[in-house]
Amino acid sequence: MSRTTPPPRRRRGALFSAGVLAATALGAGGLTQGTAAAADFACEVGYSTNDWGSGFTANLTITNTGSTAASGWTLTYSYSGNQRLSQGWNGVWSQSGRTVTVEDTGWNGTIAPGASVSTGGNFTYSGTNAAPTAFSVNGVACGDDGGPGPGPGPDPDPPGDRVDNPYEGAGVYVNPDWSANAAAEPGGDAIADEPTAVWLDRRAAITGGSAGNSTGLREHLDNALIQAEEHENFVFQVVVYNLPGRDCAALASNGELAADEIDVYKEEFIDPIAEILGDPAYADLRIVTIIEIDSLPNLITNVSPRETATDQCDEMLANGNYVEGVSYALDALGAIPNVYNYIDAGHYGWIGWDDNFGASAELFHETATTGGASVDDVAGFIVNTANYGPSVEPHYSIDDNVGGRPVRESEWVDWNRYIDNQSFALAFRDELVSQGFNDEIGMLIDTSRNGWGGPDRPTGPGPTTDVNAYVEGSRVDGRIQTGNWCNQSGAGLGERPTASPVPDIDAYAWIKPPGESDGSSEEIPNDEGKGFDRMCDPTYEGNPRNNNNMSGALPDAPLSGHWFSAQFQELLANAYPPL
Repeated sequence: MSRTTPPPRRRRGALFSAGVLAATALGAGGLTQGTAAAADFACEVGYSTNDWGSGFTANLTITNTGSTAASGWTLTYSYSGNQRLSQGWNGVWSQSGRTVTVEDTGWNGTIAPGASVSTGGNFTYSGTNAAPTAFSVNGVACGDDGGPGPGPGPDPDPPGDRVDNPYEGAGVYVNPDWSANAAAEPGGDAIADEPTAVWLDRRAAITGGSAGNSTGLREHLDNALIQAEEHENFVFQVVVYNLPGRDCAALASNGELAADEIDVYKEEFIDPIAEILGDPAYADLRIVTIIEIDSLPNLITNVSPRETATDQCDEMLANGNYVEGVSYALDALGAIPNVYNYIDAGHYGWIGWDDNFGASAELFHETATTGGASVDDVAGFIVNTANYGPSVEPHYSIDDNVGGRPVRESEWVDWNRYIDNQSFALAFRDELVSQGFNDEIGMLIDTSRNGWGGPDRPTGPGPTTDVNAYVEGSRVDGRIQTGNWCNQSGAGLGERPTASPVPDIDAYAWIKPPGESDGSSEEIPNDEGKGFDRMCDPTYEGNPRNNNNMSGALPDAPLSGHWFSAQFQELLANAYPPL
């Protein structure tokens, strides 16, 4: 196929006009747009502080600049430092990690067009106290009122000109196949209009018509053009996932291509995808590609002489086809001006240990500079794809110390340097830049199933009698072990898709569609190349990759990618934030 000159590097620093993630829904009459109320509501936020060196008062004013009254409001914004909330007024204040949320008190819940409400809070901090750079109200990105604090940037860049963060100020595609499945479930209409990614996990998925992939890539893109009519900018998310010898450490996710079929991968999978994505008809879309989940990290953690090694991963390290395949995908897709490649980077419970962290970043850089690929083909990285680790652990920190013992010594943390995906993603981003990636790269976190709500969710720190009791009582992650990944019992929906939740995190995104299985709980014959992995068996007692713990998997699960109603219902029930 013909290639174009790679586009210029993305620019960092611009904030774009107010917009919301897609609010489309699948109704009785087909795909309809449900964004009228969002389109009529707009906002400005004024932010100022009274700072005394170790603390400050934050004063915020929300102005409704739209034509529709806000009946109930929730303001969210994030700090870049260690600012911690002490108290708030004229609103119900809370903080999770660096993200601050303020809800109306009831009496001040209505903001008429042209009217304003004010709220404030006290914070402590050390070091610098940079002002937040973005605010949203009820999911709508807000502008600035012209007063002290951050202001809006320039108008959006023209179509085809890559921007710093493709999600900023953009709607996001609602997959009608997934939306229909979600809406058919009791209570599922509460989330059926959330954007999720399209998965291309075999060649047949490109054209569609196969089980689990009834809609082909081109038809999805045509649907995206219709949904995009309601938005100034629009994102289409697609997972590219079909490497030779795919997922060498997890049989449930094995693919259709043998370990040596690298030419088939290039010519019959990547090239057809690139041809479709490069069609000028789709040039106005911002196309986010998630590149080959759970592949490159396996070449660090699951190869000899490690106890966690598998023969399949040793083979893929030796033949080089993971590196060659990913670099080919980056080159072919990165040549398309409106495509944003995000490479999968595992998660904190996999890459967060010292012997994995730097080595993984080094391998990613080697891959991104192999063949025709370059670091300019990489928009960023994604963590926690199709996994369950929380974005933020709100009740304890890796720096906490209990009875003279640091949290790192606890059985749960097990000397990892990270306890959640957001802290890992931000630190790993710095490591990737130090290895040679552009400093414009952004990070994504898959929050589709990492909410861990329900009655067992801790509401504060655990007892300080012992470091293990402290961590066990504090952690919201309800898994038996951080290495558990298949259809986890007790999981809930996580944060809703959101652009720029904190600096350098481009978005919280639902990449794994909630309700689609990770793998079958028993062997099921199939023509999709998918095997039976005991990590999906609820009776399995584990292996070295999960420190020989129970799998924590739900029973009666179908093949990976197939609809799993029982899991979907549990995700709804345990959603956090609650639905």
